[in-house]
Amino acid sequence: MHTVLRRPDFRLLFGALLASMTAESILVLALAIWVKDLTGSDRMAASVIFSVVAPRILAPLVGWVVDRYRRRPSFVAANVVTAALLTPLLTVRDSGDVWIVYLVGAFYGLSSIALGAALSGLLRTLLPLDLLAEANAAMQTVRQSLRLGGPLVGAALYAAVGGWALTVIGVTGFVTAAAVAGLLRVVEPTRPQRLARSLTELGAGLRHLGAEPLLRRALLGYGVAALVIGFSEALLFAYVEHGLGRPPAFVGVLFSVQGVGGLAGALLSPAVVRRFGEVGALAAGVGLFGTAALTLAYPGLWLAVAALLLAGLSLPLSWVGLHTLVQRRTEPGLIGRATAATDALVSGPQAISIGTGAVLVAVLDYRLLFALVGVVMLAAAAYLWRARRLAPAPAGSVPAGPVIPAPRRPLSGPRRARSATRVEHEVVVPTRQDG
Repeated sequence: MHTVLRRPDFRLLFGALLASMTAESILVLALAIWVKDLTGSDRMAASVIFSVVAPRILAPLVGWVVDRYRRRPSFVAANVVTAALLTPLLTVRDSGDVWIVYLVGAFYGLSSIALGAALSGLLRTLLPLDLLAEANAAMQTVRQSLRLGGPLVGAALYAAVGGWALTVIGVTGFVTAAAVAGLLRVVEPTRPQRLARSLTELGAGLRHLGAEPLLRRALLGYGVAALVIGFSEALLFAYVEHGLGRPPAFVGVLFSVQGVGGLAGALLSPAVVRRFGEVGALAAGVGLFGTAALTLAYPGLWLAVAALLLAGLSLPLSWVGLHTLVQRRTEPGLIGRATAATDALVSGPQAISIGTGAVLVAVLDYRLLFALVGVVMLAAAAYLWRARRLAPAPAGSVPAGPVIPAPRRPLSGPRRARSATRVEHEVVVPTRQDG
């Protein structure tokens, strides 16, 4: 990652992302704690997370809007709008105001889609193709690092000074991100400023993901894995209670172990992408999570630590592999819609699996379910691993340079004369390096 961090333009963008991701890591879990404190209901607290995730069904529409504008202004505007959307939280006083938290959560979910789509487009404009994996890994390193302490800091701040402090921190983080990103100087083509051109553009991102063979195979394989990966959210509580004989709070310890693995996975992901390609990194991530699930089918404290380290290691590998693949194989004018559609296709099955896991754990043994998760994910990993050999070099990834023809046998007589005539009319077209 040192190569991409040496670039002044990316360092500036990285500073903006650090501010916004810090605010995000502190805010989301603390909102659920806030609702739990106001209502005393676990169900209503969990619904806050659902209110943030549910708007992802509108991801193609959000991506369509983002693609109509230039990348840097879109990213700056998305941060400013996100900060403004958080301000109604300052009016929350008692349980009668909980609807405000839900409403803010829903709009925050929409704005996060816009932020992700605009960021992918900005990275695609700012960086050459061979640095996209490093840039994505740098962001995942920060995100995984913040997961180690961000939620705990948010919970402690709420306990100490209340929800208004969380709101102020969130607003400050996103405003800071907008101000820093506004200093970027990016040369990009002027984009149309009108939205109402054709509704067929709305599904262009989905059509692109389905038409490009490697993207289609990557999303199909990862979509199958996502249908069971969410089981672990509910199974881990049963594992801690029945398998380890520990109180539910011990789940927090295991999540911290997973965070350590996630940090290691983020640091290693650029090397994995360089060695095995984007689909290879995605397959490795899915396979490691499947291995972790099979390990959790047999209860034991040290096995649990090893499994959570593997699970943490797997998540950044999958994320960096998938998002780098989408960025590299999508033309710049379509990348907002493609990124938003990817998020929707991944988070939809994952949300379904979380709910399904909560139902199944009540009727089936958690060990059987962990084994099922492991088998399905290892099968998906094998499917993805085979796909990596089908991946040609993406357009623009080969450095520009002269094309050296293969040596030919010397010509003589009439053949030499005809060859000389053809050479006089040849036009040499220089190659072009994308990005």
